[in-house]
Amino acid sequence: MCGFAGFVDFKGRSGMDVLMNMANAVSHRGPDDSGYELLSPRGVSIGLGFRRLAILDLSIAGHQPMKNPDTGDFIIFNGEIYNFREVRKELEGSGFTFHSTGDTEVILRAYQHWGKSCVDKFIGMFSIVLYDERKQKMICIRDRAGVKPLFYYWKNDVFLFGSELKSFHHHPSFEKEIDNNALAYYFQHGYISSPHSIFNDTYQLKPGSWLELDLNSKKISTETYWNVNTFYNKPQSRMSYEEVLDKTEELLISAFNYRMISDVPVGVFLSGGYDSSCVAAILQKTYPGQIRTYTIGFDEPGFNEAPYAKEVAANIGSDHHEYYCSFKDAMHLVPKLPEIYDQPFGDPSAVPTTLISRIAREHVTVALSADGGDELFAGYPRHLKSLNYIKKFKGIPFFARSISSNLVPGNNKSLLTADRNDKLRRVLNTRYESEMFDVINQTFSAGELQRLLKFPVMESENPFQIGKELSSEVETLNKILAVDYSTYLVDDILQKVDRASMSVSLEAREPFLDHRLVEFLATVPSNYKMEGNFQKKILKDIVHKYIPKKIMDRPKMGFGIPLDKWCRSEMKELFMDFMSDAALSQNEYINAAEVAKIRDGYMKGQLQNFERIWFVFVFQMWYKHWMK
Repeated sequence: MCGFAGFVDFKGRSGMDVLMNMANAVSHRGPDDSGYELLSPRGVSIGLGFRRLAILDLSIAGHQPMKNPDTGDFIIFNGEIYNFREVRKELEGSGFTFHSTGDTEVILRAYQHWGKSCVDKFIGMFSIVLYDERKQKMICIRDRAGVKPLFYYWKNDVFLFGSELKSFHHHPSFEKEIDNNALAYYFQHGYISSPHSIFNDTYQLKPGSWLELDLNSKKISTETYWNVNTFYNKPQSRMSYEEVLDKTEELLISAFNYRMISDVPVGVFLSGGYDSSCVAAILQKTYPGQIRTYTIGFDEPGFNEAPYAKEVAANIGSDHHEYYCSFKDAMHLVPKLPEIYDQPFGDPSAVPTTLISRIAREHVTVALSADGGDELFAGYPRHLKSLNYIKKFKGIPFFARSISSNLVPGNNKSLLTADRNDKLRRVLNTRYESEMFDVINQTFSAGELQRLLKFPVMESENPFQIGKELSSEVETLNKILAVDYSTYLVDDILQKVDRASMSVSLEAREPFLDHRLVEFLATVPSNYKMEGNFQKKILKDIVHKYIPKKIMDRPKMGFGIPLDKWCRSEMKELFMDFMSDAALSQNEYINAAEVAKIRDGYMKGQLQNFERIWFVFVFQMWYKHWMK
């Protein structure tokens, strides 16, 4: 796991000092080694900067940027190819020889042998940048799920790329102009959806995609090589429920064990819920030796899962570590969120995720996280809620829904409470279940944004429209899961875990996102995943084979901390530093008077949804850190 940054400057003005500054801005991602390569083909300046966190092949042979001596190609690579030994063996059978024992050289040789289709051979998480010397192309690749980030900027003959946006601020050609549409989307969902970023002309390469920059024509093209909708659109599996259970368990065991491949210590995040308990229990039974598990707890009712995690750890026999978080820990961390996350990021669980990463890093360099379980097995409460709403509206013809939307009364007078009527009107005017799912789960509706923000909110491409790619034959629940996988999972959950873990030089691996497992479960009937109101049926039945049901059978608890309480009490001074009338008036993007009403209502305990004020607070901190 590492970090990289670099540029292609067609004006030939970018030098080694700029490259080093860009790469060193992400030194937290790779404290073990650094490498810089400056190339000048035909007067174009190409910079490849790298920071290494040594996981596989700890020797100098794993140094990057790495060059293929046969072709002149260069690579910088962030991530892990878990099946690299199998791929290497296949390449050796074709006559290739290797000078290192890690996976980076395997990628170089695989590209030499198979070209772009080499990515189909890989099981792993990866962001890759290749300089193809013969074709005079820069090639960027992101893994299927989007576990590893890859940002790029393209303007005025300068192409920047990197693992995090903060590197771009160190290039003199970077213009940090806020993308209004991206900001509006942030306030609706708490994150910014790929391919967009908070800045104009700056993008996130979408998961499962290639990007090519032709150095001769200066043309950029992108191509999707993997899309989860392809598999949801396939005919449903005719396997029996018992056969699905067996196949799922087989894939889980393979995925979990692959992600234990490492030359440094590995641990597991354990909350005590079904997802993390599944990872820990299966590994403890199938992997040699005692695994290490890590839990964070809180002395607050309704937030503390530590006792459950401890009980699970005792049952499976892991080497368990727990740490109790106080408001002082959060108070110390919250002001650092803008630096860690680069762009506005409103998920409050970013705080405990960063804290547990810090605790784990004291003992291990790699940690397995259990993200993706809810998206694959239908575990979020909103899945059930949205499914019930959509079923009600789906039976009404679109023209009738559209006409009836005109009968819904006008907007609320205050943003303190959610405008349910605005949401209802917009749900009635949607054609696709995916767009209904979007509207139902927005924090601020589109109508509310017009009052919250100072600029006109334009109707733009909605990432939830990817649901249009799904066949009418796909069941509604599976459509919800497909959309959640491509939006919330990628741009909230995976961004959160990557930045939180890498801020302390910890590699986080996501075993549930093994593409073999994802592809199989996409074809599984919805009623295997959710039977009536009983969610995550497949996963729960598998976990009960390893852990007694009486230990696991309890209501689902989200991974959070009592920020709602703390911002009104112990953290009030910090909160008001950014939310005072004076501070709000200095932000040119938000309507200070409207926000003040939400803030005052929150302080009086009248705000039902804490995210409505937290999103603003996070944006205020980010705006002061990066734009002032």
